[in-house]
Amino acid sequence: MRVIFTGGGTGGHIYPIMAIIERLKERGISTNDEILFVGTQKGLESRIVPAAGVNFKTIRIQGFNRKHPLKNFETIKLFLEATKSARKILKEFKPNVVLGTGGYVSGAMVYEAAKMHIPTMIHESNSVVGLANKFLGHYVDKICYTFDDAAKEFSEKKKLVKTGNPRSQQVLSLHEEKIDLKKEWGLNPNMPTILVFGGSRGALAINRIMLKSLMDLKKKPYQIIWATGTYYFDKVQKKLTGIDYGTNIKILPYIKNMPGLLPEMTCVVSRSGATSIAEFTALGVPVVLIPSPNVTHNHQMKNALDLEKAGAALVIPEDDLNPNNFVSSIDHILLDEKYAYEMSKASKSLGMPDASDQVIKVMEEISR
Repeated sequence: MRVIFTGGGTGGHIYPIMAIIERLKERGISTNDEILFVGTQKGLESRIVPAAGVNFKTIRIQGFNRKHPLKNFETIKLFLEATKSARKILKEFKPNVVLGTGGYVSGAMVYEAAKMHIPTMIHESNSVVGLANKFLGHYVDKICYTFDDAAKEFSEKKKLVKTGNPRSQQVLSLHEEKIDLKKEWGLNPNMPTILVFGGSRGALAINRIMLKSLMDLKKKPYQIIWATGTYYFDKVQKKLTGIDYGTNIKILPYIKNMPGLLPEMTCVVSRSGATSIAEFTALGVPVVLIPSPNVTHNHQMKNALDLEKAGAALVIPEDDLNPNNFVSSIDHILLDEKYAYEMSKASKSLGMPDASDQVIKVMEEISR
């Protein structure tokens, strides 16, 4: 099966595609030569996709500017040029199906494919539907989604298929190589352990609250792995010079093998991006979520509240974050085994362990 994938800008648009690509190859449905990822030159995809050895092409496009409406004349002009570039790519590659996950590049690519009567579909990984996917919902053959609240935003109900986030299936197949906590960081594998992180670059609010809470946390009967993010690591280290924060807290810049670490965690504190949530629910890890307020349509808060409603998470809005509610939320999970077990069960019930296969099933159906 020849497939064009398109999406860009954020990990939430890219990682589901990478998980599907991996599964297509595993199952022998598509070879590397039969897969193409179309993104933008400036987006995160321009680094991630080629590094994974996946064929990659770019289209020049930009988003709408809400602050300076006059600049949107250029945006419209670029979109029309992008559809011409998309048509050229589609004619050359001749895909059996085109799948978009969001971002303006997918808007141009999937729209043009639908106009050419090529089977098309989109995947929405967040609770709040992005602008590109909202637009494309009218044109595509199928709409795959993760959160039930996202489904409510599409008027084309017959097109909807709940598949979950493909990253869920990928993380389950990756976590066999578990990290040895004692060997890696000298931690006790029999003690409750929490992971605190804010993504690869880190999150300033999470790092600040950790610095404020360290003296309290070092007295606790549990241990902590704090990944500051590569951007903040040196700054955190500098602030902690000469401070004794105990032996139960390990501070690192980044976790390379996240799927190997997550199964060993009693609890995680993090942002609430779609990819992270897919990982937590796949493994049934209880979480304290501090949604980023700096995202489109505040979708991280919506993602987090969906988990909290199901009993799988505790949510602290960034504006309300303080050492008291931060530490007490962690205590609530780590010091109450029954509560942690119920949270884990609720989390697992939300995960879809065959999400990639569910998306591939839809791809095969429409490509026929």
